[in-house]
Amino acid sequence: MGMNLPIEGGGEEQLNSTINTTPLVDVMLVMLIIFLITIPVITNTIKVDLPKDWNIPTQTKPENITIAVDKEGHIYWNSAYVGNDDVLFQKIAEVAVMDPQPEIHIRGDLNARYEYIGRVVFLAQRGGIHKIGFITEPQAGTRYAN
Repeated sequence: MGMNLPIEGGGEEQLNSTINTTPLVDVMLVMLIIFLITIPVITNTIKVDLPKDWNIPTQTKPENITIAVDKEGHIYWNSAYVGNDDVLFQKIAEVAVMDPQPEIHIRGDLNARYEYIGRVVFLAQRGGIHKIGFITEPQAGTRYAN
């Protein structure tokens, strides 16, 4: 510990000028134990199986519909310009009743605002489309899933 005993037959007690680190070590060990006990409790989350990140090439079918959104928010239905949201909704509602229902593939510009893409997704959902996909370009050096 950090204790000085007087020397027998001696005069004055010597002062202890060293730092007693025992209480500091005790506090640090207690804190370490607390962290070791609480960290697993904090990081314990609900077990879910997350999807794996694979870029699968699109199987383009003639009945699939591609909706492109440029960076200004202009919408194109299979390369034909769509004037406004009402026209897009009418087109989506027409194809939503087909059997089998076609897939909608959204090609959003990298610099487009999320608002523009979200509006197309909202209209597709409201129109009754069940399958919506996003078209992206793979990064250089990525592999495709088998």
